[in-house]
Amino acid sequence: MSRFFASRLTGLKEYVPGEQPQNTQYIKLNTNENPYPPAPKVLRAITETEISHVRLYSDPDCALLRKALAAQYGVSPENIVCGNGSDELLFFLFTAFCDKQVSYPDISYGFYPVFADLLGLSKKEIPLREDFSICADDYCGLDRTIVIANPNAPTGLCLSVADIEKIVKSNPDHIVAIDEAYIDFGGESVVPITKKYDNLLVVQTFSKSRSFAGGRLGYVIGSEELIADMDKIRNATNPYNVNSLTKAAGLATLEEQSYYDANCKEIISTREYTRRELEKLGFTMPDSKTNFLFATHPKLDAKKLYLDLKSRGILVRYFDKERLSQYNRITIGTREQMDTLLAALKEML
Repeated sequence: MSRFFASRLTGLKEYVPGEQPQNTQYIKLNTNENPYPPAPKVLRAITETEISHVRLYSDPDCALLRKALAAQYGVSPENIVCGNGSDELLFFLFTAFCDKQVSYPDISYGFYPVFADLLGLSKKEIPLREDFSICADDYCGLDRTIVIANPNAPTGLCLSVADIEKIVKSNPDHIVAIDEAYIDFGGESVVPITKKYDNLLVVQTFSKSRSFAGGRLGYVIGSEELIADMDKIRNATNPYNVNSLTKAAGLATLEEQSYYDANCKEIISTREYTRRELEKLGFTMPDSKTNFLFATHPKLDAKKLYLDLKSRGILVRYFDKERLSQYNRITIGTREQMDTLLAALKEML
């Protein structure tokens, strides 16, 4: 750390991404990436003509992409803002709507406390229940901005629409943001009720269910007024935040939604197969509605399990934190990849 670094940030604990090995070939079950490639039409969308246009600035309003998203979700383009992944949009959201205070679950997406610390916000982290579930009553009447990942990560558990609506209604003077990065793997989205509540924002991404993690594309849906607020932050910091190649690929992705829906069904099927097989081996885990499982075993130390699997060419995610230290998060890959994992676990046991 240099002597010029801002003193208010010296204690900042930055977000730690999952391992992205460059030299060794692993079965990557650690970063919740989609095991299936983008639809062929998406690959064809990156043409020589599109590439030649990168000399020009991209459309700052993402007009065509917002129009296509609006048609898919039954809202207006004015109800949508696009970003360089949902992470950028979450930071815009924290900046725009967290004047001094913010609340989120104590075990959730690691960027929430990072953004709060960067902005100097007062954090109220709400503990998960003993079974890792979120209790809606804990968020009622908090009198501050609320951010909830639903389904939650790394636990995989999902709140009902009724529970989220209860939270939104009980905090009418503050924003409730629902981060739906994993919603397409078994949860029910609250996008439809954004028309009913002017304090609800829904954050989604192309990274998980649409096989586009490296493309960096996310969006937020909410009332026209809230989206205008977020757009103000975007225009003040990074108006050309979505590049032209990502936009072209994003549009093609939306035209191939049936392809991604089929992939989601396959991932859900593989998840449930893997769950059953892990349970036969003595593992327990919450009821995941995501593309991962959060598993523990009474006879296996989670950190040793992570290291042993890594030595066998399989990466899973280990969190060296209280309450999580005996769990590993396992991304759902292809059936063949999961069978390789299961065979390795059987040998280890």
